[in-house]
Amino acid sequence: MNTVIIGREQEQAMLAEMEAAVATDMLAITGRRRVGKTWLVKTYFEGRMHFEFSGVLNAGNEAQLQSFTIALSKYSGKKIKTRPTNWMEAFELLATHLEKIKRSKKLLVFIDELPWLDNHKSGFLAGLEWFWNSWAYGRNILFIICGSATSWMQSKIINNRGGLHNRVTKRMHLQPFNLTETEAFLRHKGITLSRYDIVQLYMALGGIPHYLKEIKKGQSAAQNINRICFEKNGLLVNEFDNLYHALFTDARQHISIIQALASKHKGLSRAEILKVTQLKDGGTFSKLLQELEQSNFISVSYPYGKVKKEALYRLVDEFSLFYLRFIHKKKNINWQQLSASPAYKTWSGYAFENICFKHINKIKAALGIRAVYTEQSSFYYKGSTHEPGTQIDLLIDRNDNVINICEVKFYDRPFSLDKKYADDLRNTMRIFKERSKTKKSLFLTFITSFGLAPNIHSIGYVQQELTMESLF
Repeated sequence: MNTVIIGREQEQAMLAEMEAAVATDMLAITGRRRVGKTWLVKTYFEGRMHFEFSGVLNAGNEAQLQSFTIALSKYSGKKIKTRPTNWMEAFELLATHLEKIKRSKKLLVFIDELPWLDNHKSGFLAGLEWFWNSWAYGRNILFIICGSATSWMQSKIINNRGGLHNRVTKRMHLQPFNLTETEAFLRHKGITLSRYDIVQLYMALGGIPHYLKEIKKGQSAAQNINRICFEKNGLLVNEFDNLYHALFTDARQHISIIQALASKHKGLSRAEILKVTQLKDGGTFSKLLQELEQSNFISVSYPYGKVKKEALYRLVDEFSLFYLRFIHKKKNINWQQLSASPAYKTWSGYAFENICFKHINKIKAALGIRAVYTEQSSFYYKGSTHEPGTQIDLLIDRNDNVINICEVKFYDRPFSLDKKYADDLRNTMRIFKERSKTKKSLFLTFITSFGLAPNIHSIGYVQQELTMESLF
């Protein structure tokens, strides 16, 4: 392995352990499209793979079998004259190829994008089942299967109730890079940016390696975002539709849910999503939500003190939110100008808040409560004729009798707390204490880009403050 792999320490350790073990393993790798699943496997096992093949998007069964034959010819070192007519024959040819390999170490086989191979009446799963149960099982082999359509991988492979039931021995779900890994990735590319700029890039592109590799040194965050997202040939100009249609057979309903969630900062309940999208309630709708959650596009959370049926769904995929706010149906956008607008300030606040939710373990560590059991949630009170409504976007309920009431602010300078804002916060904390009936201590905690500007309204009132440095 000559190429450096940034991050993925736990995943690399798992791959090393499986390769070294004398055992039969089927490893299922899932994760959002463009997150680096294929790259990780190919790079880690560089030069050691005995067979590797990938499904082709929107290709028929005949084309898929032809692609398989080409791959088998490459690895066997001789041209296969008679192309298999079905997957049973294809896997039989693969078994024959693997049996001829003289080896002292584990057999390594990698089949990528399985969901694209499972066309209508393709017979692919039947062929895979035969290969594993009749030939591979019991041999010293690591059989890696991978797919971006996480819901398909879950239902058809991991939770298979037929011949592949319980055949997956190991699972790996690849997450996007966090801020620390993003910074390391950019530095490896020779790109030196301030952490404020890295956060801005992350808010638009997320921690997706395929997007981050487009960042060029010598350009500011604004210049990079403008080139990648708004220029005619930018990588992400048409990425949104390509992304969802590559993951879901009929992505229109998934996209309608994403669009609905993009319009509401605090998230939407199931009933609210149904009202906005006009979709029908039932099992199919539940499956849509599950598929989007499994693919890391949305998250589900429960407001403080609420039951499961009052769950809130939030759009947490950074690129999807950015696309729908600024790229979709807009022309002649100059990001360097737009990033100074009120629309940018609104979006950046929400985007930074999303980042804080995703980096909650970093926040806990900075607060000195890494070992304390916590639950994070939000709080929303609609208000009444007698008192105004209020909202807390992030609170950390701790097992040591404390609740951190977190205010999240993204500014290009230290945030100044004025009298009106301080009075509003006092009112918010009073309403929360009364409505939640909590007996715990409340710690007002600010999470900002550059900290708080000390003044009479913050000193002695704000118990804890963190900067964006804590998120790295």
